[in-house]
Amino acid sequence: MILSQKMRSMDGMKDRQKQRLFYWGLPFFGVLLCLWYVKEATCDIVYTDYIRLVNTYLPDVWNPKKFFVPDVLTRIPVNYLVRIINVTFFGYSTTFDMVLGILGLGLSGLALGVYCQEQKIGKGWFILLMFVLFGLNKWEMMTNGTGWVHFLAFAGFYYYYLIFDRVAYGREKPFDRRLVLVMPMALILGVAGSYCAVYSVVVFLSCGVSWLICRQKKETDGRLWAAVFAGTLVSLLLYMWSNSYAVEDHAGAVDVGLSELLVTAPGFFPRFLLKSLASMLIGGETVTGWIEQGKLTDGMVYGMGLLVAAGYLAAFWLNVRFHLYRRTLLPLMMLFSGIGNHGIVVVSRFIFLNENYGMSSRYALQYQAGILGIVLTFGLLWETMKGKELEKLCSRGAAAVFCLVLLLGHGYTDYVEAKKAPDREAYGRRIEAIAVRFEEVDDDVLRENFDYRQGRADSGAKVRSALTVLKENGWNVFGRSVGK
Repeated sequence: MILSQKMRSMDGMKDRQKQRLFYWGLPFFGVLLCLWYVKEATCDIVYTDYIRLVNTYLPDVWNPKKFFVPDVLTRIPVNYLVRIINVTFFGYSTTFDMVLGILGLGLSGLALGVYCQEQKIGKGWFILLMFVLFGLNKWEMMTNGTGWVHFLAFAGFYYYYLIFDRVAYGREKPFDRRLVLVMPMALILGVAGSYCAVYSVVVFLSCGVSWLICRQKKETDGRLWAAVFAGTLVSLLLYMWSNSYAVEDHAGAVDVGLSELLVTAPGFFPRFLLKSLASMLIGGETVTGWIEQGKLTDGMVYGMGLLVAAGYLAAFWLNVRFHLYRRTLLPLMMLFSGIGNHGIVVVSRFIFLNENYGMSSRYALQYQAGILGIVLTFGLLWETMKGKELEKLCSRGAAAVFCLVLLLGHGYTDYVEAKKAPDREAYGRRIEAIAVRFEEVDDDVLRENFDYRQGRADSGAKVRSALTVLKENGWNVFGRSVGK
């Protein structure tokens, strides 16, 4: 009997090891695929947002005057440390930043893998989650190293949602309670940047739900959630104070107020929102191209957006209908994160008066939290929805159709972006060739090729200034042999 128990224990340990290998290994595979894409689609050359960073922070990255500024939190403090490492050891490599971004995406996958293993979510559902998470609809973020920290921020958010969920439902591990208290301050003040707004709201709502549950059960953990709420609020207020000193400088923005636009063009906002939702089925660049070519009408895109909105509503309804919130809160946290990010993009980017603006690839990282929440909801309730009752049959059927559309849309986007990879690299090589002889070309050539605020008269001069800094210090393209 003792031998039998030992054998069962060993078998259980082997099963857990296999599960860990799958749920932890698949994100690693996703990282490798994205690193391959970055290798095929990029060139280690500064352009676009890097021009501003070079002119602002280089060459003296150790200068405390550049760190101790009133709006330091909006500049994301962890960037200063990584910039010092990049300059000191890698000669200011954009590839270094891009690799960090992909590794951050991998950390998001690992956090979701741990959650799915703990919740015993089926492997098929986890594969779909990873397919969405590592999708190339985020190509613009992947290939622009300046955004590496945003991948880290969302990895931090997902990991926080994981430990919050464990503590709230009595599954906590060592140090989880301490992390629940400390992480919001670390993320908001050091890593999150402007993304802290939606993250903070999600934490506030989650604390409220957890506090109410504690009151109903007459547990003492209500004090913990009150402390988490207070710490998050203080951190958010500090960020807002720092942000009040920031000078907004949006190239191409129109001087129009929110209330004015609501009166003169009230339909703009729902159209903007629907198109941003649609971009989570098929990459925004592809959709915009189809609209311009006449292959899609705006009405069709709005329909795609309504389908994604229906997915959100279905996921919210399923969480309530089948009482999933009694078991786990993380899917709802992801859903609120996703829809919150859609909303904040609408509110902050309406100033460009372009309803297609919200479909940009740069926002896919923010939006995808909601899509992941939808898939998690379906995966967690798939077995619960089994049965011949009409309600369950309809729920299962709708979930299957939505996931199939999501799979096809993301698959097509990945196919298109993988095909474009050589062209994107060629674009980088062209910039590289111009950069090494920038002193021989005029400002108009620099303005037209480096994608830095092209509508401004000083664009070319700013590019020239940044390239001068790099050449004088032997960094980036000037620190290696080109063409070998």
